Amino acid sequence: MKTVSHLFLACALALGSFAGAAHAEVDTHAKAAKKAAVKGKKAAKPSETGAAPAVSPADKEEADEPSVTDSSVTEFNCELGNKIAIYTNAGDDDHIALRWKKRLHRLTRVGTTTGAHRFENKLYGLIWIGIPAKGMLLDSKQNRQLANECKSPEQLNPAPAQG
Repeated sequence: MKTVSHLFLACALALGSFAGAAHAEVDTHAKAAKKAAVKGKKAAKPSETGAAPAVSPADKEEADEPSVTDSSVTEFNCELGNKIAIYTNAGDDDHIALRWKKRLHRLTRVGTTTGAHRFENKLYGLIWIGIPAKGMLLDSKQNRQLANECKSPEQLNPAPAQG
């Protein structure tokens, strides 16, 4: 009988120590999870805390409506009845102001190898491409044309061919 009670006692002690070890392991995991949660709160992104994201000066320039005082304007009539106005300054070849759908956008020149005049506003996704025969306005964010076959009065009346 002594052997059975000793066996019983040994099993009870083993189970007790096993349960205690399991309990200690659960405690350790709970503490680690709590620490991770606290660290996660400290490393919150500015957008999650309500702070405004940093805006670069270039983005601010593209977002602001440009001034068109002392600018020369060229009106373009496009297919489907769309109209575009482009404002240029003699002293600034790197930028234009483009009026599209009652809003004025500032676009910056992008160099090309073809000789086409390309201007972009990356914030709004607008791209203006001007070639001698016409111009077109593209939306790079939605990958589509906004206006095509845009022609100024000079492009509508081409110069007579010399022969």
